[in-house]
Amino acid sequence: MAQVLRPNTTGSLLATDGKAHPVQDTLLVVTLVLGITAFVTAMFDNLHLISSWTGLVGIFTGAYGQYISVTTRERFGLILGLGASAIGFGLGMAHGGLFGGLIGG
Repeated sequence: MAQVLRPNTTGSLLATDGKAHPVQDTLLVVTLVLGITAFVTAMFDNLHLISSWTGLVGIFTGAYGQYISVTTRERFGLILGLGASAIGFGLGMAHGGLFGGLIGG
């Protein structure tokens, strides 16, 4: 029970192993921001360019973050961001796609 009395001195909310993970934490935040942006903008038909591109980039950053993640807390946040990015990407593609009439008319 000695581990219960030790405070978390790393300063990271997501690091449960006692080490700092700046790259993983950065990818987590970027994936969440991109996922939220893609999800919210996918609700509007005329913002399909933003939702599809942010969703696509969010999928790639989330996938790489999952690949290099260390702790379960990081993975949990990455899955939330990945899910929101995928939904935003899918709806953005349904509303007009990545280029949306800019190429090929």
